[in-house]
Amino acid sequence: MVYQYDILTKEDLESSWIDKKQGDEKKMETDELKTGIGNTEAATSLNPAIVAIQGARLEEVTTKKGKTKKLVCLVKHPDKAEPINISEIKYEVKGKLIVSGLWWNTDKEHKIMKGCALAIFLQSNGCTSADQLIGKQIQTMMDDKGYLCFKSY
Repeated sequence: MVYQYDILTKEDLESSWIDKKQGDEKKMETDELKTGIGNTEAATSLNPAIVAIQGARLEEVTTKKGKTKKLVCLVKHPDKAEPINISEIKYEVKGKLIVSGLWWNTDKEHKIMKGCALAIFLQSNGCTSADQLIGKQIQTMMDDKGYLCFKSY
């Protein structure tokens, strides 16, 4: 889902005037932009663990090449109460480990393209379609940027 926000200028932040059309929404956004940095706790990251896939959806993503789709899995991590989203895998190609998004690449027959990251992910988990992932327990690991991704090697 893509959200569009108004860009606020310094004058907007310093001004007490609020456009009547935008009313409380603009005031709330202005107030949020004035929020300072906390000093009591830092952001925490989750450690790699076996997660349970609770759901999956296709999400439209805009890239430099245009619009495309990516599979996003809703997973239950043992260290977090709320489910999280994971949409990348780490897998091996010709002896090298690669991190890739679960891009929805299809062939001429509108099937998931053989050999793409999504196909490798599905096959490594005994699935032939994305809906079969629901209920699976899958190992995660950290990618190069410190985010969780699925381990598929």
